[in-house]
Amino acid sequence: MSEWRMCPGCRHLVYGRKIERNLEVCPECEHHFPLSASRRLEQLLDPDAELLDFPVETRDPLGFVDSLPYPDRIARARRRTGLTEAVLCARGRIEGQPVAVAVMDFAFLGGSLGAAVGEMITRTAERALHEHLPLLIVTASGGARMQEGPVSLMQMAKTSQVLGTLQQAGLMTVSLVTDPTFGGVAASFATLTDVIVCEPRARLGFAGRRVIEQTIREQLPADFQTAEFLLEHGMVDMIRRRSELRPTLARILSAGTRRPRPAAPAGPAQAPAATPGEVLVEEAARLPAREPWEVVRQARDLRRPTALDYFHLVLDDFDELRGDRIAADCPAIVGGIGRLEGLPLVVIGHQKGHDAAELSRRNFGMASPSGYRKAARLIRLADRLGLPVLTLVDTPGAYPGKSAEENGQAVAIAENLRLLAGVSVPVVCVITGEGGSGGALALAVADRVLILENAVYSVITPEGCAAILWNDPAAAPRAAAALRVDPRSLLELGIVDGVIREPEGGAAADHLAAAERLRMVCAGALRALASLDEGELLRRRYRRYRAFGGVGAQEEVLVS
Repeated sequence: MSEWRMCPGCRHLVYGRKIERNLEVCPECEHHFPLSASRRLEQLLDPDAELLDFPVETRDPLGFVDSLPYPDRIARARRRTGLTEAVLCARGRIEGQPVAVAVMDFAFLGGSLGAAVGEMITRTAERALHEHLPLLIVTASGGARMQEGPVSLMQMAKTSQVLGTLQQAGLMTVSLVTDPTFGGVAASFATLTDVIVCEPRARLGFAGRRVIEQTIREQLPADFQTAEFLLEHGMVDMIRRRSELRPTLARILSAGTRRPRPAAPAGPAQAPAATPGEVLVEEAARLPAREPWEVVRQARDLRRPTALDYFHLVLDDFDELRGDRIAADCPAIVGGIGRLEGLPLVVIGHQKGHDAAELSRRNFGMASPSGYRKAARLIRLADRLGLPVLTLVDTPGAYPGKSAEENGQAVAIAENLRLLAGVSVPVVCVITGEGGSGGALALAVADRVLILENAVYSVITPEGCAAILWNDPAAAPRAAAALRVDPRSLLELGIVDGVIREPEGGAAADHLAAAERLRMVCAGALRALASLDEGELLRRRYRRYRAFGGVGAQEEVLVS
């Protein structure tokens, strides 16, 4: 390695060993230099990793010749890189979490996807299936290998097929997208995994920028196809600097395999928590009668903890997963993978904000169709991996705008209702603020539905009801009372299963105490539900919703 290196990001000369010690990242501008497959394995895996030496031969199915015969081009790539092909496969651990890994190397014919590469990735996936391991694929590729013609094209189908097999078996799949990842690799295994992690500024796309600009005769944005662009448009879950990759991947793999993680260092001493019996009220008579409109006002207090506040306070660790994998990442719904008292789970919640800027950015907690589709993606992931689901509801309702209708708001909500009704894992929902109409219900079909004592749940906002029925929005307090939106009424009606008492002054006054109460109740509810087998869980959930509005004696219908 030369003593000084020119960084292509900031155009500065940087001492070579400084870059090397910084995981091949420029210390001045954080430009991520490309890594060889072997160097990538060294950085990601614990020292006891084992290379998987599959006896795969690179063939020349077309007898292809450009400026060189294809076999000569392969031989030259092998001499230059020391690799037999454009992927290196291994079995090892990341911070103690077992994993099977396939790492692509762009230096070998642009990391192109030929038959041998597809075969090696497929065999690594089959090894993961046989040994019940999660799979990590690190991508760096220009796409399918032209010199192998349609044979290379078939590798897209083959690798996609084996990923589907792993996911059907309940195994976690993760891709780490590095710069660049294009063409057939982007349109197959790179974007089919459960979780997609990107390095900063990594480019990912089907067609290259130059091809697109020449085709549509338009100038593309400067950040087009970068990780940051894709995160905003809902295509990837997260961006992590190289120094963050090992701990992030270890947490994801740990949750996906339900393996224990080392306990976090003890935090500062906290005030003794109340007992579960003091916190959770399941009989309406134990709650005082309150003016519903006053509860509405408290539920809307911007000082109350948001979903992200609760996730960070309640969970042992939390990694946000973003995007609906279709078009957008709705900021009004947040979710991801975390641990609650050591239990891996998927969490989802409406996110409002504490100030005008965040409220505007989060659309006041009113989700678009992409938000509900993101939630559905996370619910399906939880179901496939066998992880329980915790949802936190705080929304005045789903976004009612023109764009929402154009993109299928009603369908997105309806799909979530059906999905939550049928998942085979426990679901607990807590209404933490406003529970508004179908936009709330889309996250609230659950085995246990709980509500904080200063939260509300209704078919419509009191203002909306007053405007429709009395033609007077000022009649909102009267509407709130008529709608019975308060927790005591909801418990009497059987809409909620319990009311979580808030600390003195309400959740807005003491986030930490409110979170501790939420943690205690939700952990207990999830533990109780975990004791039920899948059939009993589904039967109870079916009976819960079947009972609403039932009249007279009916023959009970059970689901298998």
